[in-house]
Amino acid sequence: MVEARTVASQLGGGLIRASSADVGVARERARQRRLGMLAAVLAVPGVWLWTRLLSGDPVRFGLPSMPQDPLLILLPLMIMVALVAAVAMPLMSGRSPHTVFQPHQIDVTFDDVKGLAGVTDEVVKTLNTFLGFAEYRGRLGGNPRRGLLFDGPPGTGKTHMAKAMARESGVPFLFVSATSFQSMWYGATARKIRSYFKELRKAARKHGGAIGFIEEIDAIALTRSGVASTPLPPSRSACGCAPNGAEAAAAGGLRLEGFSSNDGAGGVVNELLVQLQSFDTPPAADRAWNALCDVLGAFLPPHRQLAKRKPVYNNILVIAATNRAEGLDPALLRPGRFDRRLEFELPAKAARRELVDYFLGRKSHAAELDRPELRDQLAGQTFGYTPVMIEHLLDESLVLALRGGRDELSWVDVQSARLSTEVGLKNPTEYTELERRTVATHEAGHATVAHLSGTRRLEVLSIIKRKGSLGLLAHGDLEEVYTRTRSEMFALIDIAMGGMCAEEVFFGEAGTGPGGDLAAATQLACEVVGQSGMAGSLVSLAAVRTGALSDTNLIGRVLADPLTRPEVDRILAQSKARVRALLDANRHLVAGLRDTLLERDELIGGEITDALTAAGTPVREGLRIERRGDRRRHDWLAVPGAD
Repeated sequence: MVEARTVASQLGGGLIRASSADVGVARERARQRRLGMLAAVLAVPGVWLWTRLLSGDPVRFGLPSMPQDPLLILLPLMIMVALVAAVAMPLMSGRSPHTVFQPHQIDVTFDDVKGLAGVTDEVVKTLNTFLGFAEYRGRLGGNPRRGLLFDGPPGTGKTHMAKAMARESGVPFLFVSATSFQSMWYGATARKIRSYFKELRKAARKHGGAIGFIEEIDAIALTRSGVASTPLPPSRSACGCAPNGAEAAAAGGLRLEGFSSNDGAGGVVNELLVQLQSFDTPPAADRAWNALCDVLGAFLPPHRQLAKRKPVYNNILVIAATNRAEGLDPALLRPGRFDRRLEFELPAKAARRELVDYFLGRKSHAAELDRPELRDQLAGQTFGYTPVMIEHLLDESLVLALRGGRDELSWVDVQSARLSTEVGLKNPTEYTELERRTVATHEAGHATVAHLSGTRRLEVLSIIKRKGSLGLLAHGDLEEVYTRTRSEMFALIDIAMGGMCAEEVFFGEAGTGPGGDLAAATQLACEVVGQSGMAGSLVSLAAVRTGALSDTNLIGRVLADPLTRPEVDRILAQSKARVRALLDANRHLVAGLRDTLLERDELIGGEITDALTAAGTPVREGLRIERRGDRRRHDWLAVPGAD
């Protein structure tokens, strides 16, 4: 005896085929019904025409006769057309603005979705219950997801994923931009929304299912007036402490500031809420039959009443994309409307490596870019990039390759494109000899400190002007990290001080160039003191909310506080003393790297470390750190607890 297949074995694994699922069965039944209706409609005129033909009186077709003066027909016809156009214009503005795509029109599949493994798994689960809706509802008693909300920054793959779903589902895909619902006619926006969902239901009945995709739904679904927050379950503090007093009253639930919501935007949101809840609205034929049953039922006894048609389940899945989910109306986010909110986050390093492999596989590139270490390095350098940004970076690299007379992009092209994208285009400037040497010394100082720290990967060193920078050092973490230790924070401050100290060591004084470095170092020191608890005090000034004690940012709070500002000054002064001593002992490294940079203008990756290695052996021991008095705190270089 063959054991019956379970629902889990059918819907719980990988993506099922639409043709063999409940969607395919429903589509075939709908097709057979349409063929039967077409045959019934054509049978009546066919029988009549054959009857006339067999009786010897065939029907003769021809054009109607026209009067001798065409104006007698054309003038009234033009007036009627103008009247119809005037009346139809506002009525036509209520038509659904969607575009229908059939699965074969879309060339994106799940194989083309990279770096979104977790989201793809949730999408497959949703599609399986959508495609096998009859089994899921009938045998398990479950309710398939009716709505998905894609939330994430621009370029993270929300629309790309929706396209793949449209291709893999095998059902019509009704795409619409939320802004296309908007109209100059009062009430037309709500009519467009009603018309869109009507077309969704019609497509679902015709094909066994339909998917609707609303792009940038925040254009029509922002929070209505009077609704200030999303409904939440009773909150529980992560540290086990329950809020008390007024805070406990506002900890969970929905906070209402009023019930006034009579503006136009509120009406649009209301219509959207109603339509998302009205997927099973019966078609016009069923409504007409039910109305007839009501009329006849008034004349029939209770036991003779005609049976009304029950609403048929419309297999519809609505997907909406936004990057402002926190501003959407709370009623949209409850189960039954958008059942699942999927977060599209910035890809991690492993996901970026997968994206790099995918995009390079489709673009002409040099053989050196097939080396795993270079691809890993590119994945590390693109921290914070979205998939679209990674593809754009490689496209820009191809442009640079074409300008260089090559048909394939190289590693140098990728690095140049990355600098152009992140920092700005090259703007070669004629420096004076002294200024050019000063800029090279400044950047060599940064690179030497970063190299000696042992915690940074040197990527690009340049003295070519870009945007507001006369030169630059691009460096990154050896491994992708999301937190930093105290020593790592102080190492970053030291690197920022490297340019100023190098100028002082070689020229006796620093110019205005280190201004940006001091700003970066000050920001890091303020984070150490006022946010991370790394400078003695555990008080976090980041806890001060806007409007409470101060409405400035963290840097402003730290520098305005009479206790934390001297601490920031002490950290910066100590860092400068350490770096000054380090560069003074390693003048040969700075000079060697400076000379190489003056000769070549720009060094990339291993070229920087090669120049430092060729300059000699680094000195890390026996550094003489100069101690200076400070009128606010004379022991600013002293180690706490030391004599």
